[in-house]
Amino acid sequence: MASPYDSSPGQAQFKADLKILDAYGRPIIPELLNRELAFPTMTGVRTIWQDSIASGLNPVSLAGILEDAIQGNHYAYLTLAEEMEEKDLHYAAQLGTRKRAVVRLPIEVEEASDSAQDKKIADAVRELVGSDEFRGMLEEQLDALGKGYSVNEICWDRSEKTWWPEQYKWRDPKFFMFDIVTRSRIRVRDTKNLAFGVALAPYKFMVHYPRLKCGIPLRGGIARLAAWSYLFKNFTIKDWISCIEIFGMPLRLGRYDANTVTDRDIQILKSAVANIGSDAAAVLPKSMEIEFQEAFKASGGEKLYEGAAIYLDKQVSKAILGQTMTADDGSSQSQAKVHDEVRGDIRDSDAIQLADTVNRDLVRAFVDLNFGPQKKYPKFKFVTAEPDDLVSKSERDGNLTKDAGVQFSQKYFEREYGFQPGDIVKVGLPAQETPAAAGILPGEGPKAALNRALNAMGGTEIFADQLAVDALAQSFSAGDLQGLMAQVLEPVFELVRQGEELDQVREKLVGLFPELDTDALQELLARVIFVSEVWGRINGDA
Repeated sequence: MASPYDSSPGQAQFKADLKILDAYGRPIIPELLNRELAFPTMTGVRTIWQDSIASGLNPVSLAGILEDAIQGNHYAYLTLAEEMEEKDLHYAAQLGTRKRAVVRLPIEVEEASDSAQDKKIADAVRELVGSDEFRGMLEEQLDALGKGYSVNEICWDRSEKTWWPEQYKWRDPKFFMFDIVTRSRIRVRDTKNLAFGVALAPYKFMVHYPRLKCGIPLRGGIARLAAWSYLFKNFTIKDWISCIEIFGMPLRLGRYDANTVTDRDIQILKSAVANIGSDAAAVLPKSMEIEFQEAFKASGGEKLYEGAAIYLDKQVSKAILGQTMTADDGSSQSQAKVHDEVRGDIRDSDAIQLADTVNRDLVRAFVDLNFGPQKKYPKFKFVTAEPDDLVSKSERDGNLTKDAGVQFSQKYFEREYGFQPGDIVKVGLPAQETPAAAGILPGEGPKAALNRALNAMGGTEIFADQLAVDALAQSFSAGDLQGLMAQVLEPVFELVRQGEELDQVREKLVGLFPELDTDALQELLARVIFVSEVWGRINGDA
């Protein structure tokens, strides 16, 4: 992509002294970073005063405004684009919807690598994008959707060791101009160079160009697409209001008998007809009558203007949101949902483009000024993927397991539900070495522990993960029982190995039994019984 900036010859002297270059290879000028460069003025080329363009707009003047804009004289076009947002409720609402669809997305920062330094840099960038001013700046950058480009000036603060964006100041797009050759390199309007403007200082400005269509930025704004609909809708509304004024109330006709009515009677009738328009009351002699004729309503004129206005609004909705279902029609929830997904594609594209601008003009500047130039930079991005509905997914998987006998692998659960390897065993009951860790309290039997756990969770939901229970059951093996039995009976084996008579062994066994260590064996058996109770509860309906 070609640079939207232009370098100034006076900046060349810094190349030998400074190693920090912006995204377009231009050396920064430190003394300009904490100064405002594109501030508005009462007079001059960046004046705060402007004339209205929308008032008196007609097809000839609109064609001239659009033609002048692509030739580089875009002051009138930008004024019109701003007035369209102020005067057309539908255009303003739809454009606002598209902006907010991006700004409300979750954001994240991706580290350049796993190194400690890159993690430290990414944490600093996360703090940067988590500031209160950052979200407001994003919406201001999306002003480019309507006008074709948007500029925010970064006001850097160096009162402490860190270069920090103290403010992001939105600048009126009329304060900028484009070079006369490519018409894509933006420059600041300034009295130092009235004809060509002044180049933007590196790391001072964020410039966002929405890539809605190919071509120069001034031909890419939505305002250019919607301008003709705005004009024709204005004509439609004006004519509609005029008709309402003329034909909104029924036509009042006063009738009198020319042979019997005097001039004074005629004046009374005129006064009565006039007063009915506002007072809706009059007093007439019996020889006079007033008729009401609803010509406008009878001819269906109100439908003509209403239909034209609705049609033009739909075209604007298509230009901004890419659809009309959620904006104008909304005939059914299912259809609206499909159309909302189409709008999501536009939202995702806007989000990707805006993230590119933030990474190029802000993240890189922040990292270079505080950590020095990097080979790779952390990436700011919007999270555009819709979150999975885990509740619906778990219900579906549970029904497949219960009704169709479908068995899911552990890898499936790790992938679909975000578990890490080894987590599945811990979903139900942790496979630990003690009964207390398995849900059995000291002095409590396995059945009592099972009932306590079920009652605490309101039923069998805690054990709904069949895979976890199966995995826990598989953690017990015959070898565990054999090993514990050998450990318990070892004193008996030792007594037999001493070679004493059977009667002597029997007598010593009676005294030896209370001393046998059976605690580990009891714990294992308690866990086995506990898991078998749980497994039976889950599969009892099968």
